[in-house]
Amino acid sequence: MLPVSPHTTRLRHPASRAALGMALLVTAGGLAVTASPASAAAPTPSTVTTVTLAASSKPVLRQGSKGAAVSTLQRRLTALHYDVGGVDGDFGPSTHHAVVAFQKVNGLARDGIVGPRTWAALDRPVVPKPKYTHSGYSLEANLTRQVLYLARGGSVVRILDASSGKSSTPTPTGNYKIERRIDGWRQSDLGLLWRPNYFYRGYAVHGATSVPTYPASHGCVRVPIPAMNRLWSVIGVGVPVHVYR
Repeated sequence: MLPVSPHTTRLRHPASRAALGMALLVTAGGLAVTASPASAAAPTPSTVTTVTLAASSKPVLRQGSKGAAVSTLQRRLTALHYDVGGVDGDFGPSTHHAVVAFQKVNGLARDGIVGPRTWAALDRPVVPKPKYTHSGYSLEANLTRQVLYLARGGSVVRILDASSGKSSTPTPTGNYKIERRIDGWRQSDLGLLWRPNYFYRGYAVHGATSVPTYPASHGCVRVPIPAMNRLWSVIGVGVPVHVYR
């Protein structure tokens, strides 16, 4: 900012006043643009730079990280309804899967690492909405995003990382209900299923020791075992299950 003299110089000619204004701008090395109400409200490059620098100044977090920054991350993910499991400052498997689910919903690289792009997206996140509305709880498996939504009353209340059927054994799409479930391990012909919730024939939403970032199952919808344990008491027989792309 230029210093202001206590003495005021009066200019009688508009041309002289304009010339002085230009001289002051040249001296300051800047360029003045008169902002209309619309242009004043529009984001400027400096605003974008500020947001980018703010995200870049935050630490890169990954599985194994600990401390206050991890707690901040966990609180933010929890506020956005991602299944972190709790705020404890420890970037463990549940936080990893919550980050991956967030990256899936927001179209980011699914690496589970919280760098500048993921931090920036956490400030301006995509907020998913369920396709179906029920007064009680319902499940929606979004096969395109590879996530599972727990919904209630037209809002998503929990988002879980998921892996559906691979191309050779796809998960059937449609509208179903949980028909039966088993509270424990089920040894099927195609592998172990933890606490399966069957919604169509032998297809179930179940816990698994492996939940990759891509479709990898034999047709079921896999979620992490701790996530299924947290989900188990919320859902039950008769809960609607919607599976779509």
